[in-house]
Amino acid sequence: MTADNPALRIDVADLLTHRASRRGVHLEAPLDSLAGSAARVPDDQPVVLDLVLERVSDGVVVRGTVRAVWRGTCGVCLTDLEHTLTPAVGELFEPEPVEGDTYPLEGHEIDLEQLVRDVVLLELPLAPTCETTGRSPCEPDVPAEAVDELQAGEGRHRPRGQRRQPAHVERAVGDAAVA
Repeated sequence: MTADNPALRIDVADLLTHRASRRGVHLEAPLDSLAGSAARVPDDQPVVLDLVLERVSDGVVVRGTVRAVWRGTCGVCLTDLEHTLTPAVGELFEPEPVEGDTYPLEGHEIDLEQLVRDVVLLELPLAPTCETTGRSPCEPDVPAEAVDELQAGEGRHRPRGQRRQPAHVERAVGDAAVA
């Protein structure tokens, strides 16, 4: 278990002594290097956790939401983007964790950092667009000549709705014209 961010390390001794006990937790902590391929949570932006910790027979269940602001660039129009994601969490911390399924409960402490990283990284968009942030879809920058060509049906572009014939049909039509 990593203890890089002590703000995300929680003492749960009070929960472990009483079955079915609960406690609400609100935390705000920045996390370094929280980034996907095209979007990232800025290092200076805190990740906000609103959670309920509950003692169960196997350990401690953590339920609630994680809120983080990510930044990226639209892959279509190259506009800078910023958006908030708020995924729900519901995970078990236990003394003998199952890798990939549960998180470790070490003594009387849980470390929420790996949970937060897992949840936020899975929610970050791989290819953000303006539409990802709730804006209307954007149009790529297309030179005016290409737009005119598309609308006129000239060149190798075809107007919308006009389908291209399969190659063998075009060849047969071309061969018949030569004969």
